[in-house]
Amino acid sequence: MKTRTISGAVLVVIAAASCYFGGPVLLAVMLFCSLFGLHEMNKANGLEEPSVLTPLTAPGYLFGIAYYLTLFLSKGNGSLLLPMLALGLMGYMTVYVLTFPRYKAEQVMDACFGFFYAVLMLSFVYLIRITEKGALAIWLVFLTSWVADTFAYLAGRAFGRHKMAPVLSPKKTIEGAVGGVLASGVAGVIYAFAAEGGSAVLEYALICMAGALISIIGDLAASAVKRDRGIKDYSHLIPGHGGILDRFDSMIFTAPVIYFLLQLLIY
Repeated sequence: MKTRTISGAVLVVIAAASCYFGGPVLLAVMLFCSLFGLHEMNKANGLEEPSVLTPLTAPGYLFGIAYYLTLFLSKGNGSLLLPMLALGLMGYMTVYVLTFPRYKAEQVMDACFGFFYAVLMLSFVYLIRITEKGALAIWLVFLTSWVADTFAYLAGRAFGRHKMAPVLSPKKTIEGAVGGVLASGVAGVIYAFAAEGGSAVLEYALICMAGALISIIGDLAASAVKRDRGIKDYSHLIPGHGGILDRFDSMIFTAPVIYFLLQLLIY
């Protein structure tokens, strides 16, 4: 428990400092998280055994580095998302063709999924930070995830009767999810008054509620992959917490939703 508490505190400090400073600091942190998360997913899918780097997994790391550097140099040009996804897919298919029949089509799909899930999805944390109001908006990602998780637990303990996903997470209930979403809406209202002087209250409440709802799906999705692959944690990088994908599973889904809703409702 002590190790878990210490590592959790260190994680919070690193996350807070990198989001506060933004720029190259956050870029470096998110690049590490994305690449290590990709490694975790590749390992879970059996693509990096016994070697860490294989011909099939190499394109993901190379395009991941190129993608983040391009985002930095282009000051967060969001239109790069689709081209990088296409380039990543072509990179994987090139290896598949040149090494045929070393890899199965299913392995190529698993590799593509890992790149999309760990690299592109996590990059939205950086994309939010470099927007016009990113210095404050970045905290919505953490606020939404933490509030939703905390109040879903409390509401579930107090009122939980109906299981949401009994196989994946027996303790999660529909009542808990509702409590977490509603609490996140209240957090959005508080954020609107604290950061925007009371403007766009409804918009921020909707953003936080949508982020909270999708964070539950993100959490369950990560659990589903682990259950399917027969593993408890993606890695042991963070003592007591598991790996990058274990700790940031909900954020992987929350960040893109918040980014797009901010573009649609606020900017």
